[in-house]
Amino acid sequence: MLRTATTRLLHDADLPAVRRLLAADPVAGCLIATRVEATGLERRRLGAELWGHDGDATHGLDGLCLAGANLVPLSQSAPALAGFADRAAAQGRRCSSIVGVESAVDAVWTQLAPEWGPARDVRTGQPLMAVSERSTLPPDPAVRAVVPEELDILMPACVAMFTEEVGVSPIGSDSGRGYRGRIRELIGAGRAFARIEDGEVVFKAELGAVSERACQIQGVWVRPDRRGEGIGAAGTSAVVAAALATFAPVVSLYVNDYNEPALGAYRRVGFRQVGTFMTVLF
Repeated sequence: MLRTATTRLLHDADLPAVRRLLAADPVAGCLIATRVEATGLERRRLGAELWGHDGDATHGLDGLCLAGANLVPLSQSAPALAGFADRAAAQGRRCSSIVGVESAVDAVWTQLAPEWGPARDVRTGQPLMAVSERSTLPPDPAVRAVVPEELDILMPACVAMFTEEVGVSPIGSDSGRGYRGRIRELIGAGRAFARIEDGEVVFKAELGAVSERACQIQGVWVRPDRRGEGIGAAGTSAVVAAALATFAPVVSLYVNDYNEPALGAYRRVGFRQVGTFMTVLF
C-alpha cells in the first residue's frame, strides 16, 4: 500500500506545474526536462511514467520522479521521496539504475534497498558540474558532429566507454539493437561528437540530455592509448562550444569523485561544481 495518497501519476494537465518545478533547478532537473519537453507527460509518449507529489495548498507540486529505464527522483521533500520509494517498491524494480541529486537518491535507495536487494554498485559524491561560457581552453578543431554514415565507426567506442564506465556491456539479450538505436538517435539529432582518425574514434562524447535551459554531456571517452595527451580536455571544450552555440545556455555533466584525471580536465575546461549526484547501479 502506498504511504501517501498525494503521490500520483502525472498527466499533460500537470505540465505547467511540472515546468515550474523543473525551472527551479535546470541543471539537476535536466534528465527529466529533456523527456518532458520532447513528449509531454502521457506515459505512452514519454516511454516511462512521471510521478508527482502534491505538497501543501500553497506550494503545490513539490516533487517529481521519472520511472523508466532509470529511476530519477527530484525533490527536497521527505514525504515526496518516501512516496516515490513506496510506489517503486509496489511495482517492483524495472530500472537499471537510480540516478539524480544525492540527497534524493539516497533517501529513495535507503528505503528500497531491503526490497530490491543489493546493488551492483553505489556511487556517492559524484560532482555535478556546469559551465555557461565557452572555455578559454582551445577546443580541438578535429572534434565534430558524427554523421549517420559513421555509426559503425562510433559504435565500438560507445560500447567500450559504457563497459568501462558502468561495468557491464550494453550488448544485452537483444544483441545491442536497443543501444545501437539510441546512438543512432543521438547522431541524427546532432548530439554525438567525435574526433576520428584513420577510421577510428580517438575521442567521443554525446549530449545525452537536452532541455531548453540546460544540457548534459555524457559518455566522454578517450581511446586508452591516447590518454594523457590532453585530448579529453580539448575535445570536451569543443563539445561545450557546440552545445552552447546550438542547444542550451548551460552545459553540465557529472563524474565519479575518484576520477581525478577527468575532474582535472573538466575544471580546465571551466566546469565548476554546482551540486552532487548519486548513482545506484543494478
